[in-house]
Amino acid sequence: MSSSVAAALFLSLAVLLVLARVLGLVTSRLFQPLVVGEIATGVLLGPTFLPASVGARLFPAEVRPILSGLANIGVALFMFGVGREFDQGMARRLARPVVAMALFTVLVPLGLGVLTALLLVRRHQADNQVAFVAFVGVAMSITAFPVLARILDERRLTGTAIGRLALTGAAVNDMLAWIALIFVIALAGASSSPWRLLALIPYVALLILLTPVLRRLRDNPDPSFVRMVLLFAGLALSCWMTEWVGLHFIFGAFLFGLVLAPKRRDAGESEPPDFLMRLAKLTAPILLPVYFVVAGLRVDLSGFSSRDVADLLLILVVAIGGKVVGGFVGARFCGVRGRPALLMGILLNARGLTELVVLGVGLDAGLLDPRLYSSMVVMALITTAMTGPFVKLLESRGLVLAEAGNAIADPELVGRP
Repeated sequence: MSSSVAAALFLSLAVLLVLARVLGLVTSRLFQPLVVGEIATGVLLGPTFLPASVGARLFPAEVRPILSGLANIGVALFMFGVGREFDQGMARRLARPVVAMALFTVLVPLGLGVLTALLLVRRHQADNQVAFVAFVGVAMSITAFPVLARILDERRLTGTAIGRLALTGAAVNDMLAWIALIFVIALAGASSSPWRLLALIPYVALLILLTPVLRRLRDNPDPSFVRMVLLFAGLALSCWMTEWVGLHFIFGAFLFGLVLAPKRRDAGESEPPDFLMRLAKLTAPILLPVYFVVAGLRVDLSGFSSRDVADLLLILVVAIGGKVVGGFVGARFCGVRGRPALLMGILLNARGLTELVVLGVGLDAGLLDPRLYSSMVVMALITTAMTGPFVKLLESRGLVLAEAGNAIADPELVGRP
């Protein structure tokens, strides 16, 4: 790396972090998750509002891949931490609602998305209409797993049963959506063979076999350099594996953290953080904003016109209705009472970064034109931004989140096995 590139990198990083923090604090005053401000920072610094010459000076072409690499490491560590702190005992107790939540929150918006795509396909010329319809359906069914994890952490819901149920349901939801996306892209002729997914079977089996060894590394009180290297290499290989088979690397990070999570955790019990957990907590405030801003830099809304307003309104109604109704019905089916069930639907409506990743894939594959891509990006930001205020509204109406979340573990609320 030349000295000029290094200087540009550090200047870009400084501008990015300061602006993301300032805008994140502004949006947090409006009951928004910090990620909304961070993505909005990327959009404001991108081609939508700034001339190309200004953007090229702030974020030169040779610097952007380096920022993307730093951002990917940050989100990988964050998702490792989410998996590492995951309560597996709670997940087993909530297996039935998790499966139901995932099915309802995928199938309902996916079906409505397919119907919407049938209306949009004539106005947005697509080379492969079948792949276009399938892609729009999948895009409508996305829940932003890392964004939801961040929202739950900021709202202090991660330790409640409702937070764990929402996070587990979102993980299964996104896993199904990513698998469907791989087949859609293969249908469009823009991806490698979807049969690579079969490699996940021996990979998961290997992780299970290595679990005792990995946990001994985790629990070893000797903070040796070799142990740190082995843990970090294991995380990197896990990310590589899921990326190679066609899933996003965040699932590899989450699975590796899940392997290192305790089998059971008593109420109020906490574990001393291992090396990777300490690293994740230290880097999250710096590298996560980079990840979200870099994603926002790819957004270009300059082509948005009044002609797209009707499409945007239709997309918003279908996206919000499908997720909220799917989450609410899925929770009610499992026996969760009214307001907690509504909260579940609202939480799973957050799309954020994951939706932007999926839309970028569709744009690169030629399944979306710039106008429809812009409309769906606006939908992703709105559905994420509305999560905080609606959760706050439920609080003001008497829903105590901690009590509601812990009550979901009650068989009378979740349904008896």
